[in-house]
Amino acid sequence: MIISYAAILVAGLTPLVCAGIAKAGAKGYDNHDPRAWMAQQTGYRARANAAQANSLEAFQFFAVGVVLALLTGVDPLVVDLLCVLFTAARVAYVACYLKDKARFRSIFWAVGLAAILVLYVLAILNLQIG
Repeated sequence: MIISYAAILVAGLTPLVCAGIAKAGAKGYDNHDPRAWMAQQTGYRARANAAQANSLEAFQFFAVGVVLALLTGVDPLVVDLLCVLFTAARVAYVACYLKDKARFRSIFWAVGLAAILVLYVLAILNLQIG
């Protein structure tokens, strides 16, 4: 179960890592109006910012899925495996976003989403059984 908890932490920190990548070493970065500055960025900085936004969107859905699965008695080993799958898919997703590999990015996004959906389905099935 510690893997599940660590995966939630990693997923929660991913947007911060993406933001750091977007801003690192930037000339002319404006900390007084960072969103306007970011809106003007192109290339990998803009893609890192988009990965940040998507990571924020995915986090809540993932974290709640993990908690629900564990609370409803889904086997912690299964939850851990799905968390590893989600985390690996999200890391690959961010890497593909940064390298502008759109097709692979979409595949890894779908794998991550599938892992989350399985968490919810297992939680629902466990409620019906118990």
